[in-house]
Amino acid sequence: METAAESQPIPPAKIDIYMSEDLLALFRKTGALLDGHFVLRSGLHSRQYFQGAILLQYTDAAERVCQMLADKLRQFDCDAVISPALGGIIVGQEVARSLGKRHIFVEKEDGKLALRRGFKIDKSERFVVAEDVVTRGGRVQETIDIVRARGGVVSAVGVIVDRSAEKPNFGCPFVSLVEMKMETFEPDKLPVDLARIPAVKPGSK
Repeated sequence: METAAESQPIPPAKIDIYMSEDLLALFRKTGALLDGHFVLRSGLHSRQYFQGAILLQYTDAAERVCQMLADKLRQFDCDAVISPALGGIIVGQEVARSLGKRHIFVEKEDGKLALRRGFKIDKSERFVVAEDVVTRGGRVQETIDIVRARGGVVSAVGVIVDRSAEKPNFGCPFVSLVEMKMETFEPDKLPVDLARIPAVKPGSK
């Protein structure tokens, strides 16, 4: 199955990707790696976009990719996995299944992430935070703050794609499968070529 993303490769000058070729091929095959004018959750604009949900809709791909992430997280002691809704839920579930741990998630309530649905965090309980994509790391940091506020411990953070300009400092180990060093722009500082293209804010990321 050839997709538009697969048939129109992203120019190397526009994106610097540190990843195995099979993962890059998988992202393109599923249409998860796109080229255009996008508004990221952070509010920044970019020529490239990774939509985790497009990849994770394919259960075999989700299992394979999250198994790889779980293998990188296996070195960190944890009792459970926690993830921010909505994008991190599938990642957290699959990573937890691979690690043989329980999985819980936080979700929006009154504009902020909150622990709901009867989920509990015990004092000194150790967590790995799992997410699909990190740009500035705001949702991950909110999740970490929730765990720590309840006396829990965050052993590590793991994401499929790290597209941050500078690796976030979460106060714990941070691992990713992919580092995408993409150009991002403030809304009022768009280059001329990008300003000519209508901006799209796809999905939740």
